[in-house]
Amino acid sequence: MAKRDLYQILGANRTASQEEIRKSYRKLARKFHPDINPGNKEAENKFKEISAAYEVLSDPKKRKLYDEFGEEGRAAGFDSEKARAYQQWQQQSARTGGPAGFDFGNLDDLFGGSGGIFGGRRAGASRGDMRGADIEASLDIDFLDAVRGFQTTLTLRRPRACEVCRGSGNRPGTGATACPDCGGTGTRSVAEGPIQFRASCSRCLGTGRLPGEPCGRCGGTGRVLGTETVTVNIPPGAESGRRIRVPGKGEAGVGGGTAGDLYIIPRVREHPFLSRSGRDLMMDLPITVGEAIRGANVEVPTPLGKVKVKVPAGAQSGQRLRVAGKGVPGRGSLRPGDLYLHLMIRLPESALPPDAAEKIESAYGEDVRRHLRL
Repeated sequence: MAKRDLYQILGANRTASQEEIRKSYRKLARKFHPDINPGNKEAENKFKEISAAYEVLSDPKKRKLYDEFGEEGRAAGFDSEKARAYQQWQQQSARTGGPAGFDFGNLDDLFGGSGGIFGGRRAGASRGDMRGADIEASLDIDFLDAVRGFQTTLTLRRPRACEVCRGSGNRPGTGATACPDCGGTGTRSVAEGPIQFRASCSRCLGTGRLPGEPCGRCGGTGRVLGTETVTVNIPPGAESGRRIRVPGKGEAGVGGGTAGDLYIIPRVREHPFLSRSGRDLMMDLPITVGEAIRGANVEVPTPLGKVKVKVPAGAQSGQRLRVAGKGVPGRGSLRPGDLYLHLMIRLPESALPPDAAEKIESAYGEDVRRHLRL
């Protein structure tokens, strides 16, 4: 199902100013906010749709990409410069009757080298198998999702194998042949006499093979730009900036070469109560004065469910309790981390009776600040 236009979602014109975009969003957000429509799933979905549209159109850079490329401009890993170069090549091919009528010598700037839209060798030259480039994509992750691990999907705009030639770069019905200059060896003699010297064949560039006729769909590269939805498994314990590799989901290879890899770069959001150090988690645990004096069994939420924790009698603020195995889950040979609770004694919000405060005060045997020295 085609996605709705973001301007239509906000009820705004494409020529609307940023202030007009903001006003349209605020008007709709007030109408469909979940707090105003409790239990209304349709209103909740509408609010999410409005918020997602505003996230793009309120950002001048994101809005410019959306105006130029539509939904494709929102895909992870999208490169606007490469996309424009590819569009120019397609337009040129259309004007000249397809790639067969195009001067492939000019494709160096577009397809050749690392700076091209696809990388790899010039389409008209001898094509060797070349691995596709890797792709990096950032992903915002909720703190608890990063701890537990989860599965998600990403929509990527990337070079994929041409469906016409199946990635070979050759027009169907044609194929690579042995290079006549080197006899298919990839090298040729460059000196005569008792000592022979050989160098790479300049015609086939050392591959020993000459390509067939270039595929009209991909211009001989074996690749075309396309949008693909990729399923990604985020393992338990994902950390901000630590890359997650998805094999074979980078750019397709040139001339039938292997695909590159996709690398996800997580950006983990902070949690209001939990923090993390390696595979261990930390949390402040409020307790009452009575629980600190008498000791108690208290219920504590963890990323893997609630647990009962014993607070020892005479507990002090700042005292640390360890809950084994309730940190980041283990995987493979890694053991699970632990949860550390920092006790925080809380006084009642209402004022204590004077005699209660005096009784507590009399229980102190010495000055609590006796060790405080500078």
